[in-house]
Amino acid sequence: MALIPCAPMFISEYDYRLPDELIARYPCADRRGSRLLELGDGIHDRAFGDFPALLQPNDLLVFNDTRVIKARLAAKKATGGRAEILVERLQGERAVLAHIKASKSPKQGGRLLLADDVVATVIDRVGDLYSLNFSTDVLPVLEAH
Repeated sequence: MALIPCAPMFISEYDYRLPDELIARYPCADRRGSRLLELGDGIHDRAFGDFPALLQPNDLLVFNDTRVIKARLAAKKATGGRAEILVERLQGERAVLAHIKASKSPKQGGRLLLADDVVATVIDRVGDLYSLNFSTDVLPVLEAH
């Protein structure tokens, strides 16, 4: 199979201003009233209730059941200073890659104390991120905060 050459893509090409008031925080009470953008023989602004009529016999529907996790955690360093952990990537049940905002960068082996006696230990620095190991499974910690 041959690769098709394409022009380089830059993430900056996808950056745009989106006013906060245009961001949907909650779904419509009546989901059929949600807006739907149809691309085909032009661009059409539709309501989601129109969706079934747009389907063709051989269309493939793919359901996305992903969800956004609450990734920001308040923590304290062992010295008492405040820190904020922003989880970027889960790497296992107890391991993450995260940004850490603190007055001084935590060192390897440093411990960050969270609510409910949860401890996140700094394992290593990976570029701008920190590799952290938690004393318990990470997902329930994120969901609780």
